[in-house]
Amino acid sequence: MKTAPKRTYNITSVQRCLRLLRLFSEAPGGLTASEVTRISGLPVSTVHRFLANLETAGFLEWSQSGKYHLGIASFSIGHVALGQLSVRRLSLPYLRALSQYTQETIHLTVRQGLTAVYVEKLDSPQQVKIHSRIGASVPLHCTAVGKVLLAYLPQGELQTLLPRMELRRFAQNTIGTPQELQQQLDRVRKVGHAYDLEEHEPRIRCIAAPIWDQTGAVQASLSITAPAERMPIPRLRNLAPVIQEAGLQISRDLGYQQPSRVPPNSEPSPTVPGAARQRGVSVEFH
Repeated sequence: MKTAPKRTYNITSVQRCLRLLRLFSEAPGGLTASEVTRISGLPVSTVHRFLANLETAGFLEWSQSGKYHLGIASFSIGHVALGQLSVRRLSLPYLRALSQYTQETIHLTVRQGLTAVYVEKLDSPQQVKIHSRIGASVPLHCTAVGKVLLAYLPQGELQTLLPRMELRRFAQNTIGTPQELQQQLDRVRKVGHAYDLEEHEPRIRCIAAPIWDQTGAVQASLSITAPAERMPIPRLRNLAPVIQEAGLQISRDLGYQQPSRVPPNSEPSPTVPGAARQRGVSVEFH
């Protein structure tokens, strides 16, 4: 018996309105109606109708500067979505343990198109902090979390994605060529973690590791980020087995059952002192 094909309900006006709303997630300073028209390529009259309806519904707010910003309705839905994101919920005890052990900023990210989006952040208790926020997006090619998300894509999907990426230079160390990016992604798959050595922001270093889901795919990554003066190369190397172990433990909680992909490390693996507890489960890194 043949299965009936799944019906699709592609309402053009709804799709256009949602694409327009998404523009504001990439514009923290807001957008004017004319800027929305230029970026979206939609007719002026269509843009004004969409903006008016989104403002009435609370998804956008208009300021006296003439710019529209995401409104309280967008915030409320985004907050609920974060709470329902299983990888965020299951990761929290491990992120807290990493935060306690390293005393540095901890991020959890997922991929959205050509960017990585922060879905959780634990701030460092130290005086010099990292300026990032939940919901913000960062490039894939020059961040540790982004390189992890790229490296573990299926090869077919990766080869389709790479030509679409703009290798924008953010700092002196930013990757500048597709060949260099491919070499780094090969290295990430080999060693099980990625570095950002002042590639996205000057004087900021980061190490990230993958999180596998129940299908064996990498849909998320976690990272430790710190100012370069607190994160010399030897410390980055010492933290590699710690963050990889955290990623594996989160993966197992998500249903990942394949053998460990973390390669042997010749350096001793630090043990996170103490344990984060949630739902009566002890979380420790060994």
